[in-house]
Amino acid sequence: MQVKSITVTPLRLPLKKPYIWSQGVEDAFTVNLIAVEAEDGTIGYGETTTAPDADAQVLILNKLSRHFISRSVFDYAKCRDEAYRTNFLTFGGNMPRFANQLFCGLEMACLDLQGKILGRPVWDLLGGQRRTEVGYFYFLQGETIDALVADAKYAVALGEQVIYLKVGIGRDYDLEAVRAIRGAIGDARLRLDANEGWDPEHALGMMNKMRDLDVEYIEQPTKSTSLPALAALTKRSDIALGVDQSVFTLEEVYRACATGAGDMIAVGPREIGGLRAMIQAAGIVEAAGKKICIHSSMTTGITTCAEHHVARAIPNLDDGNQIMWQLLQDNVVSAPDIAPQNGKLSLDAKAGLGFDLDWDVISRAAKRHKQYNTQ
Repeated sequence: MQVKSITVTPLRLPLKKPYIWSQGVEDAFTVNLIAVEAEDGTIGYGETTTAPDADAQVLILNKLSRHFISRSVFDYAKCRDEAYRTNFLTFGGNMPRFANQLFCGLEMACLDLQGKILGRPVWDLLGGQRRTEVGYFYFLQGETIDALVADAKYAVALGEQVIYLKVGIGRDYDLEAVRAIRGAIGDARLRLDANEGWDPEHALGMMNKMRDLDVEYIEQPTKSTSLPALAALTKRSDIALGVDQSVFTLEEVYRACATGAGDMIAVGPREIGGLRAMIQAAGIVEAAGKKICIHSSMTTGITTCAEHHVARAIPNLDDGNQIMWQLLQDNVVSAPDIAPQNGKLSLDAKAGLGFDLDWDVISRAAKRHKQYNTQ
């Protein structure tokens, strides 16, 4: 089945609350919706995150798409390699991190289309499912510590067992917030994410002060550009550490495992280049005797469904993975229900990625992007 057309549409989606983390504050996520249409009219959908600019990315995605038009949708890997070589390597642009962000959305849409054509769920195209449900953590949100505490109590009331808090905001704030959340969640598991907000000395000091707070895991405490610093900190830390921003390519995943940087690898499709690359990354991590945690990013329920499919297929999956769509005011996925219950989600086996889109939400988001971009 040949690819007839590929269209890219920027969408701007407001958040329910400001997204506060070590790198700043966001009030909306912008994604590019990718639609790959086959010659029989069947359409597969995917999406990309849009750093640094959604409209600039549209131009690049349109150029990359030329390598897929009038080719079999099942020849994705060959077309992808050709597109990367022709548009990046030929000009000395060896930029795998940026390319992965682009190709993830194209692969997501192609896999959705492949599954629809074959009448099989995408997890079957990734080697088959190893589990029927996937575990997710609860992502705390709030502009103040009191608001975070209130959200934490709500999470516990829902039966959530893994609670996740952003730190790296400031020394006093971080310690006060962690203490307050630990007091609010009782015996529930507490995970932190510093998003590169600490240097090694500061990180070690913070971890020493948190010894009595039963912190299970801290994700990417130090700068992503130095795996040796994270490896050294991992050896000295009493708290398990995770690698995230340091591992956006398969080579970086390998180096992290080989050097002992982090106790767990957190990586998502948009960083590593797609769902099949996630399977490859999981294999590297499994060989190192570690688990992989699916890291999500500033995306919608489209990515949530895609990540769920690959999570069903990964052998060494952690039980506290990440989703982000619930932070948005509107859900672009109208079906199925993708809200975890008690931290667990199990989607039915439907063809492709198995979701329906809310076209009213998408239409408003597309108009919102155009209005925002003219301000």
